[in-house]
Amino acid sequence: MSETTNGGVTRVEAAAAGTGGMGQRYLAAGSQVAMRLWDEQPASGGEPQVARDYETVGYVISGRARLRAGDQALELGPGDSWVVPSGSEHTYEILEAFTAVEATSPPARRGGRDAPPR
Repeated sequence: MSETTNGGVTRVEAAAAGTGGMGQRYLAAGSQVAMRLWDEQPASGGEPQVARDYETVGYVISGRARLRAGDQALELGPGDSWVVPSGSEHTYEILEAFTAVEATSPPARRGGRDAPPR
């Protein structure tokens, strides 16, 4: 369930958070930014690199991943944060069960921006 005050403040209950096609859970969203949770994502080799038309800022809660952008790679672990600029081709390889929170601007879940890579 989500609820909004008369002043426009919104709360999204954990049980009411929707799930996207890549396993992400959609958290609170405003008109300019939205949050999503990647909860215990299993190890994977990563999808092909893709450029998205939104900026992503993330924070690792647990697990490890490798963020590939072009021919470079960044190792991500608990406590690390990262930024992927809009239009930057990238992919994530999950090295061990991975939990992270991301904010996207504009909101990734709107306008088909958050579709799985083809």
